[in-house]
Amino acid sequence: MRAKHIIFEMQFTGRCWVYGDDVNTDVIFPGKYTYTLTDINQFAAHALEDLDPDFAKQVQPGDIIVGGKNFGCGSSREQAAVCIKMCGVRVIVAKSFARIFFRNCVNNGVLPIVCPEAVDVIRKGDIITVDLERNIIRLTPANASDAATFAFPSLSPSVMAIIEASGLIPMLRRKLGTEHLPMPEIKFTAE
Repeated sequence: MRAKHIIFEMQFTGRCWVYGDDVNTDVIFPGKYTYTLTDINQFAAHALEDLDPDFAKQVQPGDIIVGGKNFGCGSSREQAAVCIKMCGVRVIVAKSFARIFFRNCVNNGVLPIVCPEAVDVIRKGDIITVDLERNIIRLTPANASDAATFAFPSLSPSVMAIIEASGLIPMLRRKLGTEHLPMPEIKFTAE
């Protein structure tokens, strides 16, 4: 018996956490945990702790991270994207992404959206809606008279297929017809 496909949300609405340019993977997931934490269930407690000690304590599922230029620069460690996902953050909006971090987000089912115009006006605590059908971001700040809409480029069909499946491995399992089989436990190992 095959597992039922989950209907993918085309809109994500959440409260924003705003950070600047060149946020690197060492502050997204501190390097000191790279080889000491192997259980992904422990990652969320350390997300962004060197940049914003309040983030991991206060982030709520559905919140959205907003970053400046070159978000996710630095090392290619996958744990940075995984810890964000484990916090319940499904969307990151930035002026630009480091190439490998962008792909790590996609492969782990975190939606990376490039929209510099929106980043310039979004403030911490603002509520935004990312609409994938229309490729727009709607900003609903505390002062509703300042509401605005921003367009962003659509993601490729191959990237959207991965995001819709919640990551590369679930997408491949679906394509191979193995989604009904137990998922092996994924652990990051110390080298």
